[in-house]
Amino acid sequence: MIDIKTITEMNKQFGRGNPINQQSLEFAISSAKSTKDWIKQLAFIIRSILIDHAFEEGNKRTAAVVLITSFEIRKIAYDPYKVDFIITEITKKNIRDINKIRRMIKNATR
Repeated sequence: MIDIKTITEMNKQFGRGNPINQQSLEFAISSAKSTKDWIKQLAFIIRSILIDHAFEEGNKRTAAVVLITSFEIRKIAYDPYKVDFIITEITKKNIRDINKIRRMIKNATR
């Protein structure tokens, strides 16, 4: 399970690593712990980063790195174009439904 410190370090690649909505990130991580489904865990975290704007800057890029890193750690093949699509769609359409985000993430795997 990914933690706030790791996500913040990932964000520092694109910004200052200043969480502006840390409560949302904390809630997402605690919600993620309630399920063993790693894709659903990831959906909680991605939603927090993109929809609740967890960081001052670099939220979309941070979410992409979190997704890609999660796939690579699990040695799961993924389509990088679909990762970009997921980030764009969630942000543009303000998708808040965890199950829909989960399906989108699952769809990015091969």
